[in-house]
Amino acid sequence: MAAVDLTTHPGHLARRLQQAHHLLWNTMVSEETTSPQFAVLNALVAEPGLDQRTVGERVGLDRSTVAEVIGRLIRRGLLDKVRDPGDGRRFLLRLTGDGERTHRRLTVRTARMNQVLLAPLDPGEQAVFIDLVRRVADAAEGLRDPSLTAPADPADRSGQSASAYTTHT
Repeated sequence: MAAVDLTTHPGHLARRLQQAHHLLWNTMVSEETTSPQFAVLNALVAEPGLDQRTVGERVGLDRSTVAEVIGRLIRRGLLDKVRDPGDGRRFLLRLTGDGERTHRRLTVRTARMNQVLLAPLDPGEQAVFIDLVRRVADAAEGLRDPSLTAPADPADRSGQSASAYTTHT
């Protein structure tokens, strides 16, 4: 059997793009705050007082990953949990002063990093690229719950769900 051309495989290209993003993130944005952690901070700037489940939905993190990310941000003093006055069983999240300062600092750095990452494309291509990647990512949300999306080939049921992928928390 001949080798396949991986330059035509979206997953291979997505992995290479993620590697480039991770390298740029660590060198240009932060070695201590990960991209998912920044996403959580950003969600809480946009909508202060969300609960953990809603934050996870907003930033596309599964329950266990968002719990780990939030736990790390709380331990670092960037987030606080407060009891929901309307439902004592629920906790709401808010940024601390350090969390707000961290978000402001990283927002500037992420903008610079995105310019570097997208530099091979002209501005029109950048807009198209972002739109296409967003559409694919939005459509792929169903992969988080295997009961929502069956494999395209019923004979190919390896038993691995999208949750088998690892993330940098």
